[in-house]
Amino acid sequence: MTRNAKINTLLLLAVAALAVLPLVLGLGDHKEEPFAGADGEAETAITEIEPDYEPWFSPLYEPPSGEIESGLFALQAAVGAGVLAYYFGVRRGRRQGTEGVRRQLRETGADLSTGTGTGVGIGAGPDEAVSPGSRS
Repeated sequence: MTRNAKINTLLLLAVAALAVLPLVLGLGDHKEEPFAGADGEAETAITEIEPDYEPWFSPLYEPPSGEIESGLFALQAAVGAGVLAYYFGVRRGRRQGTEGVRRQLRETGADLSTGTGTGVGIGAGPDEAVSPGSRS
């Protein structure tokens, strides 16, 4: 197993443990809604501290049911995951592209530090090779 595969396996196990341990240990059993969101918890805490508290803002859109709210939240998470996947895919593609160019330059005998080599030079046609040091 390669080093990256071991790291990925450990990360996957850690994520699975974070998802399963609260259920196994019964961390929310004493509550009416064991896995309520942080917004509801904050609202309860604020009303306990200051019963006359009035919120400064109200939501722009209030979904008609909890199922729609959950669906919108899942859609938001999916869009975010898609954006992240696109970003990492582009980064990987660019890295692979530059590695391919470097490999080709090494195979043609190009010296990357001085910019000279036996490869095709800038401004040369497809059949014209530029000899080392013959830049104009």
